[in-house]
Amino acid sequence: MMKPSDKILFEALVYAGAITKERLQEFLKVVQASDEGLDAYLMRNGLVTKQQILGALQKTYKIETVDLASLSIEQPVIDRIPVKFAWYYRFMPVRFDGKIMMIAVSAPLDVKLQDEIRLHLGLQPKVLLTCEKDILDALKKYYGFAADMIDRILTKEPQRKVSDDDTHDHRVEEIDQKGTDASVAKLVNQIILEAYRKRATDIHIEPYRDKVRFRYRIDGALVDAQLPADVKHFTAAIISRIKIMANLSIVEKRTPQDGSAIVKTQEQTLDLRISTIPTPQGESIVVRILPTKVMKFKLEDLGLDNDNLDIFQMLIHKPHGVIFVTGPTGSGKTTTLYACLHEINSVERKIITIEDPVEYEMENITQIQVNPKTGLTFAAGLRSVLRHDPDIIMVGEVRDLETAEIAIRTALTGHLVFSTLHTNDAPSGVTRLIEMKIEPYLISSSIEGFVAQRLVRVICQNCKEEVPCPPQLKEEIAADLAIDNLSRIRAFQGKGCDRCNGTGYYGRTAIYEILVMNDDIRHAVFQGVHAETIKKIAVANGMRTLRQDGWRRVLQGITTPEEVMNVTSREQVPAVKSLEQAVLPMKPPISAKAPTSFQKNTVRLISRSELDDKKQDGRVYPRVDQKLNVLYRIFQSDPDVLVVHAKDIEYATTTRNISAGGVVIDSEKPLPVGSVIEIRIYFDDQKKESLECLAKVCRVEKEKDVERYHVVAYFLDISSADRNKLAQLVSQKMQSISNKK
Repeated sequence: MMKPSDKILFEALVYAGAITKERLQEFLKVVQASDEGLDAYLMRNGLVTKQQILGALQKTYKIETVDLASLSIEQPVIDRIPVKFAWYYRFMPVRFDGKIMMIAVSAPLDVKLQDEIRLHLGLQPKVLLTCEKDILDALKKYYGFAADMIDRILTKEPQRKVSDDDTHDHRVEEIDQKGTDASVAKLVNQIILEAYRKRATDIHIEPYRDKVRFRYRIDGALVDAQLPADVKHFTAAIISRIKIMANLSIVEKRTPQDGSAIVKTQEQTLDLRISTIPTPQGESIVVRILPTKVMKFKLEDLGLDNDNLDIFQMLIHKPHGVIFVTGPTGSGKTTTLYACLHEINSVERKIITIEDPVEYEMENITQIQVNPKTGLTFAAGLRSVLRHDPDIIMVGEVRDLETAEIAIRTALTGHLVFSTLHTNDAPSGVTRLIEMKIEPYLISSSIEGFVAQRLVRVICQNCKEEVPCPPQLKEEIAADLAIDNLSRIRAFQGKGCDRCNGTGYYGRTAIYEILVMNDDIRHAVFQGVHAETIKKIAVANGMRTLRQDGWRRVLQGITTPEEVMNVTSREQVPAVKSLEQAVLPMKPPISAKAPTSFQKNTVRLISRSELDDKKQDGRVYPRVDQKLNVLYRIFQSDPDVLVVHAKDIEYATTTRNISAGGVVIDSEKPLPVGSVIEIRIYFDDQKKESLECLAKVCRVEKEKDVERYHVVAYFLDISSADRNKLAQLVSQKMQSISNKK
């Protein structure tokens, strides 16, 4: 059945010629199936503007109209009209003139409302016309969200407890279903539904001594939910209801709990991730709101400009390697990874993800959620994934040495791996991995790039305006972007409107810092230099920093300078063209001479002097002369390099010396520098105990007057246990030598 307000608006729009009768009838069918008003539906879909609606109403009914959003209603006016009365009859008191009360309504012909005001309030109403949506928004703003529901609960059942009828452990509840009875369950539904409609990603419920605070996180910033103060009487009941929805214990209030629930709106089903922590004044709850519909992200939708988009496309179409997306929690790393997977998803590729939690469902991708309680960690899941013949793997986060080692081993064996790190910028990703005890040579040989990102709020296009830019800020932007004409630098901001809830922002976009691992940077990583030095080299090679990318968004009118300064730090990064121009290294070089790329159809031979221990004081692991039996075979070789050993053929030899980081073996022919070998080292002559791993050839030297070569290789995917065993073996040998002396 058509609501009176919808019928009045229908007639007004047809009479004013704002929209055809046939189209309006189609829209009415859609509106009648939901709780949304016709005016809200038309404005939300951009079919008509608020000014067109108000103009049509005034033209048709010859009654003065009012824009409630632009009015400021005084508190004495609100206090004089009971919340229950205003909510029930759907009107908004505007002001008083003696005994005359100006009221904003959407149905001017409602005689019953005017009679009720005269009878119960003793006032003479004067009707002003407005949109139904504006009335509902004003009621929430001035009386508080869900004030009517809270008032009815207080009036009927002031000490009502949550009953068993309100508890459904595994039921999918329709939170926007209409109902006439007032209950805490319906109050919770309203809180969740309002958060979803306001585009909130989280709901925060924080109890204090004399009040409770409800806040929504919208576009990354927390805003007050505008619930009336009386909601504090239902704090315990609201928390119990949410815990019951998530199948958590309502008795246990002393320890943190985590759970999930599923609710349904008319638009889609929502996945709620619920977390509780105890506080002196009661439990505090955060509800994360995630849509369960299959998400299709695109790189173009992330806010990448053409330059960064091209770099991204190049990285994600690499045949193998690791790509890390870095940034703090809530910086959009997972969304970026989903966009990368969506871009390269195809029938020919097997893609598996390991996440904590699985935030969005994606088509044709196998998604795994870690569960530490059952032993399914990132590392354990990654080991199992390798048995499922994947082409591309996404690891939600590299948190420890074991996960990092397996991810790098996976990349070295021909897989493309995506993952995330918590670092402040892209070059710091190198430092973070080294702090995890990952060897620099592994980082330089397996990782293709680090992508740092931050989220900044987008200026609301409905109230966007240009603002003066301070001279000092102009000079900083000009210096960072190498702009010589300060007049080109302009800044914008949002004034605040209904669409953006008065914040001036609507939505978020990302700014990026993309570090591609080229030869200069790999050499710097191998030498173990500071992250700041790596950043300087990257900038010299064309990398744009986070702040520089943010300034570009400011000049484009996408965001404000305040947003960029809030998420990035001011930096002075003078460009250097090579490692030799960089500042002090983080530690002495690992080798006296870093490996260079192998020339086509040649074998690079290293003199004996370069293997002299006296020149290896900077070595990470001590090395001793030790003869151990070895089996090896070529695992992977550069096609442009002359391959002197055939693949799939095992060769037996012995070691010359060994350390926990690498080995020197004898060979009848020179192995190509840069090739990967599969090596098995036996600890005893009976070959009962051994280790097996991949190693990369970094140097080759020829013995004098003999057709024999010494091949120096460093371990790639050796386990921590085997590395410790080798370190212990070397230590014992060195102790033995020392005792003999």
